[in-house]
Amino acid sequence: MAVQKSLYEASLSEYSNHIAAIALLKQHRPYLEMIPSLRRPAESVITIPLPIVRIRDIEAKTSHTIALPCDISIIMCDPEWKIKTGAEILLFIHRPHEDFSDLLGRWRQCQVWLDKEYEWIMPFRHSHILSEGANTIYPLFVVFNQTLERIQRGLIGAELPFIIQTPPSVVEEEVTASFSASEFPPA
Repeated sequence: MAVQKSLYEASLSEYSNHIAAIALLKQHRPYLEMIPSLRRPAESVITIPLPIVRIRDIEAKTSHTIALPCDISIIMCDPEWKIKTGAEILLFIHRPHEDFSDLLGRWRQCQVWLDKEYEWIMPFRHSHILSEGANTIYPLFVVFNQTLERIQRGLIGAELPFIIQTPPSVVEEEVTASFSASEFPPA
């Protein structure tokens, strides 16, 4: 059974929110431990859906902007100093009709592009944060029950972390319970 576009779109929109991204990271403890402060999640975790970076060529003194082939970047920030920390997590959600080589290829392409000097194009609310490159970039893959078994075997073989997506209603309930009324934007 193929992954439905609606599953992909639901996950993309869900994990675009920092609270949902933290709920996802709870399923992979080493990444959860990278969050500077769980008491101040809105200031500690920045999610950038369909992220864009500015790549700098130091020798030519030029730069160009590219859209990364990952689905969401999760940027960690020190809530006291309001600066980005050294760890970044790139989230790859299994897309409809994507096979293992396509999914792995997106991660590899990100590795190639982010091996240069770069800075994130930050969401407006976080544009004041220094967003230059990372010390370490970590991948996290989200697959579904409908994802082909060979993709999961491939991720295991490549020693890449992945999470099997739970039904959206379960994730939505956990995220909704995590929000306080003041965190919801006005309608």
